[in-house]
Amino acid sequence: MSERALRGTRLGATSYETDRGIDLAPRQTVEYACQNGHRFEVPFSVEAEIPSAWECRFCGQEAVLLDGDEPEEKKTKPTRTHWDMLMERRTREELEEVLAERLAVLRSGGMNLAVHPRDTRKSA
Repeated sequence: MSERALRGTRLGATSYETDRGIDLAPRQTVEYACQNGHRFEVPFSVEAEIPSAWECRFCGQEAVLLDGDEPEEKKTKPTRTHWDMLMERRTREELEEVLAERLAVLRSGGMNLAVHPRDTRKSA
């Protein structure tokens, strides 16, 4: 091409290649549906392994493959509460002993509130 033919074009922004004479890879279209009722199709190569779950393109929820196997449940650890972790470190008898000691300190007035006085001033 001469310089004159390229003048005024956005070089790099536009491709001058065509799809003529190119054989695309064979494809299959798979349909997914999410809990919100959205249905959409995703193209895959014929050779590709089809995932049983896909993110919904409308709402972002997990969509499930229609006419396919259910996705495998991921194994998760049960959530550990504060009580569970406490019971790993101490027995119930030890905890009752600690509680009795702390209650005795509180009842005897052994905690010095002057060390941590509350601010009783009114905010202006």
